[in-house]
Amino acid sequence: MITKLLNSKKNNYLCTLAIGHKYLNNFKKYSYKHFYNYCRKNDIGIIIITKNLVDKSSSDWKKPEWQKLIAPQIIKNKYKDVKNICMIDTDILINENSPNIFQFHKKNSISVVSVRYKMPYKWEVVTKKISFLRNKFYDKNYPLDSALHISLKDLYKFHNFKPQKDEFCAGVYVISENYFKQFYDFYFQFDNNIKSITDGGEQTHFNYFIQSNFKINLLDYKFQALWIYEMSNYFPFLYSKKYKKNKKLIANCIATSLMNNYFLHFAGSWHEAKMWKNRNLNDLFDRKYLKNFENFKKKKLKGKPLGKITP
Repeated sequence: MITKLLNSKKNNYLCTLAIGHKYLNNFKKYSYKHFYNYCRKNDIGIIIITKNLVDKSSSDWKKPEWQKLIAPQIIKNKYKDVKNICMIDTDILINENSPNIFQFHKKNSISVVSVRYKMPYKWEVVTKKISFLRNKFYDKNYPLDSALHISLKDLYKFHNFKPQKDEFCAGVYVISENYFKQFYDFYFQFDNNIKSITDGGEQTHFNYFIQSNFKINLLDYKFQALWIYEMSNYFPFLYSKKYKKNKKLIANCIATSLMNNYFLHFAGSWHEAKMWKNRNLNDLFDRKYLKNFENFKKKKLKGKPLGKITP
């Protein structure tokens, strides 16, 4: 089922797949409020898909993440006004004061976020932090050397693809109507026996497809900051069991990340990926406070000496 939750006069839409009651309920409970506030502010529509776009009994059926490739064309067939779509995962929290993502999109390209380069941390270092901290605090059997550290050359070689220059997380990408059909056709080049490093997921196939066929428009990393990177780099203490049940502290750390980023993605299947499901976040997303902070950042300050200031 494809449903419009919010219209856009500018024909720009966020689209998310929440297939299955669990995903839909989590989206409604933890993400939707922030999606809605952000979109209403920027005249962006919202479309949600709650059922498989390909029958599960079909040999063409693949995991819902694959169906993000055919969603734009199917949406266009139903809603003629849709011109640009940002496909976005449900497990993403949005800072509603963030700039309009469509203002940074180029219609003759696919807009994506790199998870290898142009980040506030080095990929080689941050992935080592993740494996080290998981091994120390989560499970001593967690491997210190795994596909988490795979090079770009080996990543594409594993899937029998020619190496590409970068890797983008498919959790956020922006596409214009002139490319909907090509994405749709690409989906049907593979049956449901697909093998991938992400257990049948589309990540590397998506990367190879867009890099070898389209111009790439690189968005600011803030449009898809990865929580596993943020947590290991800035909040490593959260790995400790001592803080595992301290949801208020976790919420404060997440809110801190959102003050520094636009979209925060809780990708993955380990404990970090579940931290967005936190009711305490609603208390910390004070709209007036965040708006005042954004307005203050835009002010030009004189830095006038006022003498010694003490508490």
